[in-house]
Amino acid sequence: MLGNPARELPQRIGLLLVPNFSMIAFSCVIETLRLANRASGQELYRWHIFTADGKAVCASSGIELTPEGDLAAAEAVKTVIVCSGVEVQRLQCKAVIAWLRRKARNGTDIGAICTGSYILANAGLLDGHRCTIHWENLAGFVEEFPEIEVTNELFEIDRNRFTCSGGTAAIDMMLNLVGRQHGHALAASIADQFMHERIRDQNDRQRMSLPARLGVRHPKLLSVIELMEQNLEEPLSRTALAQNAGLSTRQLERLFRKYLLRSPARYYLELRLNRARLLLLQTNMSIIDVALACGFVSASHFSKCYRDFFGRTPRKERGLPADFDLGAETTPLAAASGE
Repeated sequence: MLGNPARELPQRIGLLLVPNFSMIAFSCVIETLRLANRASGQELYRWHIFTADGKAVCASSGIELTPEGDLAAAEAVKTVIVCSGVEVQRLQCKAVIAWLRRKARNGTDIGAICTGSYILANAGLLDGHRCTIHWENLAGFVEEFPEIEVTNELFEIDRNRFTCSGGTAAIDMMLNLVGRQHGHALAASIADQFMHERIRDQNDRQRMSLPARLGVRHPKLLSVIELMEQNLEEPLSRTALAQNAGLSTRQLERLFRKYLLRSPARYYLELRLNRARLLLLQTNMSIIDVALACGFVSASHFSKCYRDFFGRTPRKERGLPADFDLGAETTPLAAASGE
């Protein structure tokens, strides 16, 4: 496994790029491997970049990369990392899923960065394994794959599966893997080269703390917001929120208007609508199911609130471009099965 001492050097790692992959997460993986070679003075790792059809692919930033080849060219790699990004739910990749399953049966270590966990989940390669995904995609992933154990950690390494939430968390995951194989001193040396102050472990959380995110440090206000975030499907009343924080409803109103320039009801509504938008974009849930999952009692009320806030209806929100095509033999990702 990638996290165990290497049996042969260099280790050959293949990175599978899909349309709109995250350039920052991809770069963090490559640069960690490059610096591992440089700092150790030997070629510990050799990486290969490929796509489903061998054609160039664009990152979400619009930067285009040309791969070494297609899936057939990656048969010799012992570790595969699926590099994904935005709109992964709309990808079509029957050929990719079949290839990943075959690699898994042959004992290949398989990982994913950012939203690549979606592709592994659809291939059935995360069944019985712990995984993670970017916090923005977490709610949609849970709805679509309720049987998979998904966490809010920066990364997860579970036997021969490893997943990363994306962004700079890819540095931490790769540093942990390098440290397992070649020692903490080498991993620390790479972190120094990155000017990465601390190698985070997988128990670190993805998002900044509430005070950092909101620029607010009032403890009672923060406790109310945390309670709101934990109760989006069945919203709590203003009275219940105030009582939980040891406040009167009038004090609660004043705190929200002073620090967040809106009422508690308005802030709570915005939290629920933002969650609803993620579910609309990332799942195949019906609009009424999305509405109910975010605390709305009817589709019509949900649609009105959504239009007032975002300027478009939930139906128009789903009017996205045509599906991507990852190979000659394709089928919608969520429906892919068999080989």
